[in-house]
Amino acid sequence: MAHFKTALEDIVPLGQKLAFGSGHLANQLFPAALGVFMVVLVMSLGMDPILAGLLGALPRLLDALTDPIMGFISDNTKSKYGRRKPYILVGSIITGLAFMVMWQLNPENSQTYNFFYFLIVSFLFYIGYTIFATPLIGLGYEMTPDYNERTRLMAVSQFMGQTAWMIAPWFWVIIYNPAIYDSAPEGARNLAIWVGALCMVLGILPALFNKEMIVPDKSKMKNLTMKDMAVNIKEFIIGIKLTLKNKPFMKLCGATFFIFNGFQTIAQFAFFIVVYYLFNGDKVAAGNWPAWFGTISSVATAFLVIPVVTKISEKVGKKNAFIIATLLSVIGYTLKWWGFNPANPWLMFMPIPFLSFGIGGLFTLMMSMTADVCDLDELNNGERREGMFGAVYWWMVKLGTAVAMLTSGIVLHYIGFDESIQAQSAETITNLRLADIIIPIVAAFIAIRLIWKYDITETKAHEIREALVLRRGKAKRQGEEIIENQ
Repeated sequence: MAHFKTALEDIVPLGQKLAFGSGHLANQLFPAALGVFMVVLVMSLGMDPILAGLLGALPRLLDALTDPIMGFISDNTKSKYGRRKPYILVGSIITGLAFMVMWQLNPENSQTYNFFYFLIVSFLFYIGYTIFATPLIGLGYEMTPDYNERTRLMAVSQFMGQTAWMIAPWFWVIIYNPAIYDSAPEGARNLAIWVGALCMVLGILPALFNKEMIVPDKSKMKNLTMKDMAVNIKEFIIGIKLTLKNKPFMKLCGATFFIFNGFQTIAQFAFFIVVYYLFNGDKVAAGNWPAWFGTISSVATAFLVIPVVTKISEKVGKKNAFIIATLLSVIGYTLKWWGFNPANPWLMFMPIPFLSFGIGGLFTLMMSMTADVCDLDELNNGERREGMFGAVYWWMVKLGTAVAMLTSGIVLHYIGFDESIQAQSAETITNLRLADIIIPIVAAFIAIRLIWKYDITETKAHEIREALVLRRGKAKRQGEEIIENQ
């Protein structure tokens, strides 16, 4: 396999990487916190698991639908402040404030009131989240044209993003600690204010400190005016079709959908297994174990998986690194059967080094691979459409999340999980543990099958870049000739 040295001008300075990574820390802290906070809906506000699943799914469907629109707007914004940064700034503020308001729930209210209150504010939250996250993803795709530097940039951003998953499990400890809060709903109300404020600050940093790519050919950008709305709707639909026709990109989307969907479906199950299987429903006895499980998983991802996957991708290519990482995660999911053992809770950490390769490898590599696809798209279609690709990619992620949240609630319901009792039946616990293992393993093998024929290697990426440099040079010379002739 051919390797190419990264040019000095293609290296993203550390400060730029850290600013971009701060945005990703905010981007990851929202879903990480939601994963913990959503447990409060079922375990402490007494909400039916299916209703809780709907609260997780319905706003994400809206979020997924608005992503491509936001991608189109970001790609075609003509502002002296850039195509991405104004939206990152405004979106981070809206999202942070909405998160604070969303969790102001009281157990005294009826289940119907809490359901519709949460649902309505969630819609506002996810609109802000789209305005923030879609341009942020597009910004990352355009920060460097180098095949391996893209992976290194995404490795830094994912490393910083994993900090969210190290912190978030301790929200469980804080919320359910009677020495801190009288009740879990009170803890959620208070902690949501701190989380929303922190995410606002972190989300603003890329808007202040990152640099955007200069668009090679601005004549291809659309005018975002009411007068041109009909034309833009047509161009938007054409852009969606072009994106969906990009076969390498759709392989990335499909693989991500299944890996992330499998992970998200069982994300809450570890909390329930620890509490109801290892500690027979005793939340006090469960103590910090659920938090340590989540934190150690994130530490393994940040300090083991991301550096190892980055090195593997430099040696054998991004596709092969993804397959290796996914197979290692399958080993981890299998080991869960023996890892969750009431006789020895410490064994729950045994599968973690393998488990962590699933999500850690996924986003480090897929974000980098999507940037390569953006170059291929410019070569084929003559436009820079990072926002649209980022939007469609994350649309797939969010669609998977919506499906996973609903599936998770349905699985809990049909295995007989009863949120109103402390001790679950032996059959329910066994079925829960089987679902916790089988669902992500099946999803992993489907993802490997989808990615098997992905063909943008380092050599091909280098060839695409050379062709783009040649084309841009010709376009620039032609533009200069026109000006001279005038």
